[in-house]
Amino acid sequence: MKKTERHKYILEILKFHTFSNVQELSQGLEVSHMTVRRDLEELAEQNKVKILHGSVILNPMMINQSNEKPYSIITEESVHKEEKQKIGILAASFVEPGDTIIIDYGSTAEYFAKNLPTDIPLTILSYSLNIVSDIAGKENCTLIVTGGLFHKNTLSFESPEGLEMIKNFRANKAFVTASGIDHKFGVTCSNYYERPTKKALLQSSMKKILLVDSSKFGLIRSDYFADLAEFDEIITDSGIPDEYKDIIHSLGITLRIA
Repeated sequence: MKKTERHKYILEILKFHTFSNVQELSQGLEVSHMTVRRDLEELAEQNKVKILHGSVILNPMMINQSNEKPYSIITEESVHKEEKQKIGILAASFVEPGDTIIIDYGSTAEYFAKNLPTDIPLTILSYSLNIVSDIAGKENCTLIVTGGLFHKNTLSFESPEGLEMIKNFRANKAFVTASGIDHKFGVTCSNYYERPTKKALLQSSMKKILLVDSSKFGLIRSDYFADLAEFDEIITDSGIPDEYKDIIHSLGITLRIA
């Protein structure tokens, strides 16, 4: 791993886990303690981190200067739009008559929902307003909707009752989205309330299909919900790094490139 990649990794870890130490970073990066110490010294000289009593934290000035905005599905729809459309079209092509499906929320999931066939019988469970809107008018589709507190940034519903509906539902396919995929820290999302829902849908589905554009590989977001190995298929675009192609194949996961 190049130095710039190690520095990026360290800053991402500190951003979402508050603090770390040389041993943890050494294990995560699979490099020596000496290499990590050199990296931390360089980052400290750049005023990006602070080293305190054997631990390291992100410089508070870095947090204040960060230009990363909170997740919003409205803005996400326009990011990597072409790739997400291709992923949605390809994913929809694998839906078969009689399928019982759970569709996660997210901009990529919306492109999948838009391209679902209208000429075959389907049963779909959803907890996302935009996906419900896309599916409601489709013929031959039985739609099941959970309710609860409405989250404007993801256009999704969340409640204990809705979570129980998902846990008691049985699907042969789940189409899942994510905000980050890291081979060490797993599959992550950006909002704490997403985690229980995503974990429930994975437990309720026979086949787990991850829909994610290639920009998400190598990213770590705040809330972990699954190991990469829990998925049966991953549908992404041609920008996926070769490193992750190898990791996915080594795990026996089917990789489909849109």
